[in-house]
Amino acid sequence: MSDRDRIPAVQVGSGDKFVNDRGITAIKDGIKSTANNGERLRKPDWLRIRVRGGSKLEKVQAIVHEHNLATVCEEAKCPNMGECWSAGTATIMLMGDVCTRACRFCAVNTGNPKGWLDAQEPQNTARSVQLMNLKYVVLTSVNRDDIADGGAGHYAACVKRVKELNPDTAVEALTPDFLGALADVETVLDSGIVVFAQNIETVRRLTHPVRDPRAGYQQTLDVLAHAKSYRPDVLTKTSLMLGLGESEDEIKACMDDLIAANVDILTLGQYLQPTLNHYPIDRYVTPAQFELYRQWGLDRGFLEVVSGVFVRSSYRAEQVLAKNNVGLS
Repeated sequence: MSDRDRIPAVQVGSGDKFVNDRGITAIKDGIKSTANNGERLRKPDWLRIRVRGGSKLEKVQAIVHEHNLATVCEEAKCPNMGECWSAGTATIMLMGDVCTRACRFCAVNTGNPKGWLDAQEPQNTARSVQLMNLKYVVLTSVNRDDIADGGAGHYAACVKRVKELNPDTAVEALTPDFLGALADVETVLDSGIVVFAQNIETVRRLTHPVRDPRAGYQQTLDVLAHAKSYRPDVLTKTSLMLGLGESEDEIKACMDDLIAANVDILTLGQYLQPTLNHYPIDRYVTPAQFELYRQWGLDRGFLEVVSGVFVRSSYRAEQVLAKNNVGLS
């Protein structure tokens, strides 16, 4: 049996509750947020977000649903969905809405799709981008360890069809790690993208248990480094969640590792526990801290660092590509 055939039995859902029993403790920088007795903690004021609606949001929602597409906005319960969709943009999630991995931070369903892929997805994706009149689109996907190439060929087919139907649209690919298979990474890199992203998610020490056992801190670094070496013309990007229990020294060390891998763009955001069955929040990071961490990254040489409470890896990605230093805290 190959590594790609090993679908873990662990499920995120009704299993053990990863909650801390230390209670609520105030600390100098940020708010310690471990819950007592399994209860969810009241969020600080800076974690209040205004829900946005309107005709543009409804239009985007209608388009993606009409074409049988999934969006990471909905599946991962992104707090920015209203804002981004109201602006007429969305991050489309390829290869279905069931992931073969069970990362403890993620709200996407986990299971075994048994090799199923939608043959119409490349055309449906391209047509949706056309109808939304997007100049920049992020294509992401679930992990598909049940497929020989991890879905890289299908991923590339979607990108190519988007470009054929929308030649002026820039495409960012936020991909799986393909189990570190660099030939599969190259398949996506050669498809016509302008940004290649693979998320490091957390610092080295917390990679396990936060991420699925088949993911890896060094594996992600190797994928990102190879992507830049193989296609220097493609920007590389990754994302780091904060509030999982990392120290500031570990944040700095992670930034240094990413710079050594020649990563161009880094995003930093607050981890929000989807349910009590997911990995617990260790602290709420303040807006001032996010601004400090952004400066740490810029000082180290990243082309851009987008850092803020509600920042997610594909949040307003077109602005990052334009090198706009948007205030997001």
